[in-house]
Amino acid sequence: MNHTTAESWRYLRDAPHLPRAEGRIAAIDLARGVAIALMIVSHAVSGLLGLRLVPEWGMVPVHLLTKFSSSLFILVFGIALAVAFLPHARGAGWPRRRLKLWLRGLEVLFWYKALTVVEMLPLYAPEDILATLLWNNFAIWVEILGFYAIALIWVPLALPLWARAPLWSRLAAMVLVTALAAWLQGVDFGGNDILKALLVDHEDHYAWGQLSRAPLIMAGLLIGEALLRCYFTPAWRRRLVITLLGLGGAMLAAFFVLAALGGEVHAALMAVARNVGKHPPGLAFMLFSVGGALVILAAALAGGERLSRVLLPITLVGSDALKAFIFHIVAIFLVLRFLLDSWQVYSYPQVLGIGVALVLGAAGWIALTRWIGANK
Repeated sequence: MNHTTAESWRYLRDAPHLPRAEGRIAAIDLARGVAIALMIVSHAVSGLLGLRLVPEWGMVPVHLLTKFSSSLFILVFGIALAVAFLPHARGAGWPRRRLKLWLRGLEVLFWYKALTVVEMLPLYAPEDILATLLWNNFAIWVEILGFYAIALIWVPLALPLWARAPLWSRLAAMVLVTALAAWLQGVDFGGNDILKALLVDHEDHYAWGQLSRAPLIMAGLLIGEALLRCYFTPAWRRRLVITLLGLGGAMLAAFFVLAALGGEVHAALMAVARNVGKHPPGLAFMLFSVGGALVILAAALAGGERLSRVLLPITLVGSDALKAFIFHIVAIFLVLRFLLDSWQVYSYPQVLGIGVALVLGAAGWIALTRWIGANK
């Protein structure tokens, strides 16, 4: 065993001592950018046309592929936490970094509420918007920001515990949280549907439950730790890519096996495309969504810096997710729907084109604001 391989093996074995990445890992930005790009295209279709008017070929395969987005986004959230914060979670500087995460959570919370107004402005009366701002209801397209705002409150408290825990207890925690979320789905929470939606999803509300999605954050943390140990050593990086590809492929295969046993693969694909099993998360939807997310993540890590440069607009979007999110919500709901009255004006191919244009526009906006900031 050569010196490089021995070092990598020691990193894999020795959980308390995480290496620290110097600067950004472009492959993470690329994976996040793919998640955001798929989300933007999906929001352009549902926000400007509506799923009922999407032709069948648009649902499967085009709109179906956007279902990888949410799971990929949450996985990358966990990965980014592991890369940027977990190596410091046991150090003296952790309180300062924890405060940084909490302040980021406040920033996300502000934009969540501001974009809730933007989303609802073309659709609802002022009293309905106010009720939603006060958590008496939920919006739809911006609710993922609400999930991250709340997650950024509790995750910084959990990271030091996670950093100290052995691998077996981390895996056990993922299983226990998954089981707890599934059990709580059968509890009525005393009729408090809002609380249930915030914790474990609710079928009547388009919200992202913290407990329901926490296992994905945990999986992202595990992948992020492996990434820190493997990414900069080619042999271990290939093994990580193959592992993620194998896991993703196995989940997708399991989805198709279940669909075939049910007697109708196309109907199962159409159900996923129509968000059946997304809120609350169902087995078939999560197998498809997480499986595809892992395959995309493996491809991003395999491509590394080179692929990130080739797909620079996507990487740019992934490098500033919040700014890209703000850009596309304002463009779709404030400009196109509210100011230009563009609801169901365009055909499906046209709204797909608008979605792609918004991805490029978000990348351009990020690049422009950075250039302005660098030349002040």
